Amino acid sequence: MTDVEEPIVDVEEEPVEVEVEEEEEFVAVGGATEVKLFGKWSFDDIEIRDISLVDYIACKGDHATYLPHTAGRYQKKRFRKASCPIVERLACCLMRKGRNSGKKLMAVRIVQHTLEIIHLLTDQNPIQVVVDAIINSGPREDSTRVGGAGVVRRQAVDMSPFRRVNYALYLLATGAREASFRNLKTMAECLAEELVNAARGSSNSYAIKKKDEIERVSKSNR
Repeated sequence: MTDVEEPIVDVEEEPVEVEVEEEEEFVAVGGATEVKLFGKWSFDDIEIRDISLVDYIACKGDHATYLPHTAGRYQKKRFRKASCPIVERLACCLMRKGRNSGKKLMAVRIVQHTLEIIHLLTDQNPIQVVVDAIINSGPREDSTRVGGAGVVRRQAVDMSPFRRVNYALYLLATGAREASFRNLKTMAECLAEELVNAARGSSNSYAIKKKDEIERVSKSNR
């Protein structure tokens, strides 16, 4: 009888050991708390090289998200959209021209593919490329209409940091849309190319060309 009882004891003990090991592994995996965009791209090493735009490009701390889809109500109050994650703002800028309005999941998918393409092209963190493109694409000076009673002239004015970010996002999204229209290239490929060129400051970028044009006109109206 003793010979029969011993293997039964062994069989009971083995699963207990396996269960303990599984619990330990689970705890080790659960310890990772770093937030990564799409589970891939880290926000920790992102550097905003223009000190004036640090408060308006939200990509650190509480603004780090897994997806560019927070469903926040950023239009309810003035300046609240400054706290919207910058990649989500880029996705929102893609939802334009009527037929695309409201299709945020499509915009998020385009942004996801864009970041993958940027990583393949530059071998850098694509979030850093997006931030650099926005910094380079925002005009620093603009011209406004001054005067009344039929006498209208243009006057050069400085552009606020918040408007610089807004305008940069608009120009980048518009350039990508125009490049992909009636073209075999996908929207993601065109947006990636636009962002990479803008981050480098290349004049091949629609946003950089428009920014230079706006600054040149305003310089002549000083």
